[in-house]
Amino acid sequence: MKNELLENIEKLHTTPMGIDRIRRNLRLGDDVKDVVSWCREKILDSNAVITRQGKNWYVKIDGCIITVNAYSFTIITAHTMR
Repeated sequence: MKNELLENIEKLHTTPMGIDRIRRNLRLGDDVKDVVSWCREKILDSNAVITRQGKNWYVKIDGCIITVNAYSFTIITAHTMR
């Protein structure tokens, strides 16, 4: 199945504030050195459920949701599922 997010995975990025927000929300701590690479691996996981709603992609994997802007491929945030 064609997926624009997966086709443009190399464009995935975030801001310094985004890195801090993702690290804090997912309690990644300093164990994860590269937050973008960590998110990329999760998105590419065969168990990831990827959906698009409006301007964002939502990736559900391993109890968390990663939100990516569909136009700029910026990781906006990530948080644990409730």
